[in-house]
Amino acid sequence: MKLIINGKEEDIQPDNVSVTELLKIKSVEQPDMVSVELNGEFLKRPDFGTTQLKSGDRIEFLYFMGGGSR
Repeated sequence: MKLIINGKEEDIQPDNVSVTELLKIKSVEQPDMVSVELNGEFLKRPDFGTTQLKSGDRIEFLYFMGGGSR
């Protein structure tokens, strides 16, 4: 299945993977700290396991970092 992941088209196997499975396939570091946007909508973390992806979906993995100046 073809997905657009962080702006790049990728062929992902197998077809019909969940967001959780995609995080594992892509070896995403710190998956507990990543936010996922699917087709322009942010997903709730409890929905990662039940949200099935389909060919043509656009996925963005986003990390929010804290910090600041002194």
